[in-house]
Amino acid sequence: MAGKPEAPAGVTGNLTSYGDPGFSAYLRKAFLAGAGYDAEDVHRPVVGIADLRSDYNPCHRLLPSVVESVKRGVLQAGGLPFVFPTASLGETFLNPTAMLLRNLLAMETEELIASQPMDAVVLVGGCDKTVPAQLMAAASSDVPVVLEVVGPMQTGSWRGERLGACTDCRRMWMRHRAGELDDREIAEVEGELVSTAGTCMVMGTASTMASMAETLGMMLPGGATPAAPSGARLRHAAATGRRAVELARDPLLPRDVLTPAAFRNALVVLAALGGSTNAVVHLLAVARRAGVPLTLDAFDAASAATPLLVDLKPSGSGYMTDFHAAGGVPVLLKALESRLDTGVRGVAGGSLADLLAGTDPPAGWQSTVGTLEHPVGDTGALAVVHGSLAPDGAVIKVSAASPDLLVHEGPALVLESAEDAAVRLDDENLDVTPEHVIVLRNSGPVGAAMPEAGSVPVPRALARQGVRDMVRISDARMSGTSYGTVVLHCSPESAVGGPLALVRDGDRIRLDVPGRRVDLLVDDEELERRRAALVPPPLPARGWRRLYAATVGQAHEGADLDFLVPEALRSARTGPGSTENPITETRS
Repeated sequence: MAGKPEAPAGVTGNLTSYGDPGFSAYLRKAFLAGAGYDAEDVHRPVVGIADLRSDYNPCHRLLPSVVESVKRGVLQAGGLPFVFPTASLGETFLNPTAMLLRNLLAMETEELIASQPMDAVVLVGGCDKTVPAQLMAAASSDVPVVLEVVGPMQTGSWRGERLGACTDCRRMWMRHRAGELDDREIAEVEGELVSTAGTCMVMGTASTMASMAETLGMMLPGGATPAAPSGARLRHAAATGRRAVELARDPLLPRDVLTPAAFRNALVVLAALGGSTNAVVHLLAVARRAGVPLTLDAFDAASAATPLLVDLKPSGSGYMTDFHAAGGVPVLLKALESRLDTGVRGVAGGSLADLLAGTDPPAGWQSTVGTLEHPVGDTGALAVVHGSLAPDGAVIKVSAASPDLLVHEGPALVLESAEDAAVRLDDENLDVTPEHVIVLRNSGPVGAAMPEAGSVPVPRALARQGVRDMVRISDARMSGTSYGTVVLHCSPESAVGGPLALVRDGDRIRLDVPGRRVDLLVDDEELERRRAALVPPPLPARGWRRLYAATVGQAHEGADLDFLVPEALRSARTGPGSTENPITETRS
């Protein structure tokens, strides 16, 4: 097997450079002795365990118990666990968005794996951007990597109604904006939406990416769905620790797992889940790190051929606890067996065929996981559209959209930023009708680090009239827990001169999801006049934000930093500082 060492390097791996390897090993063991480690300890294979606990990340509140269970499994199998911290990206606690730091966490994790002594590593995360970042780091690593997650929350209840973050967060807030819930009622709801620690218990980004990690083979089977407070979560963590020691002794490297066939399987499963649109950006980034030339069109093709098989919010009605009770990802894979490449191999060691041979199909007593013969919903849960408004593509979650808006033409209402949206959409005197197409720009990777602002709220005046959905188009993302007729990730983005930058209030826009088109109905001559007048926004002044804006790629390529993508997969830069894009020549 490629890269397989004769024996684990243990604590003498990745020695500090003092010009004398013998002294480096001697000094390291001396410091370990001071930390209480003896000769029995230092001859064991070392398993690193990334610990992402943080008070700024409530989803990870129970992560310490998961880490302790992984350590228990490592010790049971004769390994030496070394816990190390990395950044923890709490989705609701970072300004302007956790997406700004996804690539930084990926780079930090990759560098710590490469620099510290470890024969294998378990990456423990969960919240939205942590799992994608860890998969990106894994794809570039030369030691075995296994992912483990904290698991989803359990549901709450309000006045007899089952509630869960965060699809119900948005639904209830919309009712409050419309005047249906008063201040006391919305405060009561607030106390029930997040009833336990863990990640959002709907098929949002965290649940989707945990399911993707399991499908790709980077997590032991059954790991995506056990609830954060459950014993099942801790048992799975301990099994992960034991398996990491086995991999330290007999390596299976990420490059052997993250193959083109594994990504093809992931796209089928993503479609069957009705998963988060954020998974599109994340899987593109992970695949490109792994040297796999994944494209937007592959997502569209997989979705068009795969029916919705899982009944979870926001595309359905259930929660992750229901998915776990129905058998989780292994049962879904069994239902999709005829559509999958079962020769792929994951960190569990065997092939997918081996796993499915011991997995029962979806049971008749449950309604959460359907079959290809009796699906939960139609094919095409996700669609990719192109056109004059998105030459390099945009994404829409059809399963969470209003069917009557999938073909729509209307006048544009242009919002310059998320801040502009927050002010104007609450204006009771805003000149807007349900026919309008709301356009949000300056919210792509370069312009604003691509926040989850694309699902802008229905204008307050219309919400009070009972309007619940409108066509919305942006270069931003939206939370995987969101719903509505929302076209996202328009590429190229407005900040680098993409067509969104040219839209004016009142311009006609046509969306045709069945025809896979989104178009700005303005003649070319007028658009060229507008383009000539564009002035790009300045780069951030310093630090990570400047490096990010200067090197980040576009959404259709995963919004990774260009210098971290294999050279063969890099495209011409169209962002800040590039002479490929004429509007950036005047950038200060």
